[in-house]
Amino acid sequence: MTTETGFRSKLLDLFKDKGALLEGHFVLSSGRHSDQYLQSALLLQDPVIAEELGRALAQKFPGSIQAVISPALGGLIIGHEVARAKGCRAIFSEKDDQGKPVLRRGFSIKPDERVLVVEDVITTGLSTAEVLWLVEQSGGQIMGVGSIVNRSQTNEKLLSWKKPVHSLLTVEVKSWEASACPLCANGIPPVKPGSRKK
Repeated sequence: MTTETGFRSKLLDLFKDKGALLEGHFVLSSGRHSDQYLQSALLLQDPVIAEELGRALAQKFPGSIQAVISPALGGLIIGHEVARAKGCRAIFSEKDDQGKPVLRRGFSIKPDERVLVVEDVITTGLSTAEVLWLVEQSGGQIMGVGSIVNRSQTNEKLLSWKKPVHSLLTVEVKSWEASACPLCANGIPPVKPGSRKK
């Protein structure tokens, strides 16, 4: 499939075939609850798929990129594959004791360096916005935000940055505040499948 619609359909089928579109009761990284969860790690464990998705995402950002940064842990593999496709270095942020993203392991962003932020799945945009702030504070030039999946077509946290945001797949998934979650009301215990602890 070569069309945009065909690629998106193929990607959604991949999530289903790999058992990566989970059904149940999940606590998202934002703290909201949902009856679906997209576990992209189940796709990215296949290096061939990871490379294909990295190339497809990189093509949405023409021009020179000097570094790709991703939040650990979820965005690390796809960020690396996008960097491979763009011919630049791949770095990642980690959380400090206060839960804020920082650069460790000798990573740094040079002043005016052209940096692309890459995630696996964008839900509320909180993790992504934190990494954008880190790039800005480091003096980097933000070239855009890319992700495999965006769970929201209108994400105010990202739109406020006025930078290009491109995703391979947009999926509207229901979610609720914990206090208004119908799954909790029905006594269904939630699980927390993501990597964010706070």
